[in-house]
Amino acid sequence: MGSDEVGIIYKYNHEPALREAQNLAGWFEKKGISVYLEEMMPKEPSDLLEHSSAVPPTVRWVVVMGGDGTLLGAARRVGRYGAPMLGVNLGGLGFLTNIPLERLYPMVESMVAGKLDVESRMTLKATVVRDGREVCSSHVLNDIVINKNALARIIDLQVKVDGEPLTVFRADGLIVSTPTGSTAYNLAAGGPVVHPSMDTFIFTPICAFTLNNRPIIIPKTATVCITMAKESEETVMLTFDGQVGFDLQFGDQVVISNSGYRIKLFRAPGRSYFDILRTKLMWGGGQPGR
Repeated sequence: MGSDEVGIIYKYNHEPALREAQNLAGWFEKKGISVYLEEMMPKEPSDLLEHSSAVPPTVRWVVVMGGDGTLLGAARRVGRYGAPMLGVNLGGLGFLTNIPLERLYPMVESMVAGKLDVESRMTLKATVVRDGREVCSSHVLNDIVINKNALARIIDLQVKVDGEPLTVFRADGLIVSTPTGSTAYNLAAGGPVVHPSMDTFIFTPICAFTLNNRPIIIPKTATVCITMAKESEETVMLTFDGQVGFDLQFGDQVVISNSGYRIKLFRAPGRSYFDILRTKLMWGGGQPGR
C-alpha cells in the first residue's frame, strides 16, 4: 500500500510562506508522507472551469499557508478533489485561515491522527453564456461580483430566479455570495451574516440607487440568470472570489447555481463560528487577529 500524500499550497511571492511550507514539507517527509508543494500564482485563466495544479487528486489532505485569499484560490484549484483543507494564517483577518502559525504543528499532528473535525462549505458555479455558447465558467467559495470598472457609475442588472423575473437591481454592482462569503464583500455592502452550515446564496446590491433594492436570500436549489438591462459604454466586470476577472458584454447571460460539490475545511478545536465572529469583527470587545 502506498504512503499518504499531502498538498501544501502557499502564498504567492511571500518568503515567510515559502520558508514555512518547506519546513512543513520536511516534517511530513520524515513521517513517510509524500508531499506536493505549490505556490499559489496571482492570476488564473477565467475561461476554464478546472485549473491545472501540481497537487494531484490523490492527496489525503491539503495545507494552505497564507491568508484567506490563498485559501480561496486553492479551493478553486483543488477543492473538487474532496480532500479536507487546513488553513494556516500568516497575517491578516483570517476567517478561513484561522489556524495561527504557532499552532501549526500541533494541528497537523492532530490532522494526521484523524483527530480534527471537518466541516463542509457550499460552493457556487457561475457560467457566462454568449450567443448560446459557454465562454467562461468557474466555481467560487466566497462570491461572484458584477460591477463597472468606471468610478461612480450605476449599472442595471436584470435578475431571474428559475426563469421568473425577480427585479432589476440598479446599483453600483451586485454581489452573489455563499454563506462562507457572507462575512466578506457582502458584509461590507450591508448584507447579512449567514452561518456557513446553511445552504443558501445571497444577493446584495452595492450602493443601491433605490431603497427598494435590498439583500435577498434564496435556496440552494435555485438557478439564477443575470443580464444587463441596459447596454453600457463602460466595461462591466465579472469577478470570482475577488481574484479572477472576466469582461462582460451586453447580451451575456451569467448563470449561477449550486456547484454540486463542497469544500471541506478542518475546524480549529475549541473555537466555534460565533467565537470567530466575535473575535474577527470585534463584537462584544473581542480582539482582532486572535
